[in-house]
Amino acid sequence: MSPLTVGFAGLGRMGTPMAARIAGHGFPLAVWNRTPRDTGQLAGRGARLAGTLRDLASGSNVIITMVSDGAAALSVWAEPGGLLEACTPGTIGIDMSTTGPHAAREIAARAALAGVRFLDAPVSGSVALAEQGTLTTMVGGEPTVLARAMPVLQAITGKQLHLGPQGAGAAMKLAVNIMIATVNQAVAEGLALAAEAGIDPRDAYDAFLVSAVSSPFLRYKRDAYLSPGNGPVSFTTALMAKDLQLALDIAEVAELPFRLTAAAKESLDRASAAGFGDADFACLARLLRPGSAPA
Repeated sequence: MSPLTVGFAGLGRMGTPMAARIAGHGFPLAVWNRTPRDTGQLAGRGARLAGTLRDLASGSNVIITMVSDGAAALSVWAEPGGLLEACTPGTIGIDMSTTGPHAAREIAARAALAGVRFLDAPVSGSVALAEQGTLTTMVGGEPTVLARAMPVLQAITGKQLHLGPQGAGAAMKLAVNIMIATVNQAVAEGLALAAEAGIDPRDAYDAFLVSAVSSPFLRYKRDAYLSPGNGPVSFTTALMAKDLQLALDIAEVAELPFRLTAAAKESLDRASAAGFGDADFACLARLLRPGSAPA
């Protein structure tokens, strides 16, 4: 069996540290991004900058994409000049973006026609976890393909969950983000209620952390809620709203009454309209403070 050589497309906030982890584990790596970016960190680890998607696919038997949404993923994989035109049959394609199951299955179907073995494997976690290589990936696709790709996935994730056929990983990522977004809304409202009663936000948050609702999410997001705008952005308001819309689209077709998801999406949309689209989604806590404009 030939050694794994990796192409990585999408060098955004999450993609860059993920690609750096792959290079750091010794895999031959080529990288590509739609717009020019500083790739000095990756070049310093031996990564080759590909000028085109065809160039990226040349010599890569595992190709990972980490782009903004389903439309971008479809474009990178399936449009003229995209990856599927240049991939060698037998290549493993892995999309780690948050696309939703419909886009994941469409890419998988087109990949099959090109002889590419496709996994949808979106990740859960922050930029800090991407840097540490401790993200969780939720995978849809054939177990044998996952087993072959596992050494690369283990370089960038701490847990790899196989959830079913193609589209299952993409669906699970939306389910996780529903939970995160609704908890985010609850934290913002809880802090606002405590502040209205004259409770210091730090004391209120510490009470959350020793209550029945304590969780890893609450622990690592403490600074984002208490000092909004002062730390790194782990996930933007606009992207979270995008993911909730994908979930709501599925719910509408299935006639599922996703009221909490709809309420969280409305709050995120209001925050984006108020100029916080590129801020961390924890900004809702700032917008719901007494005296602030309602989100």
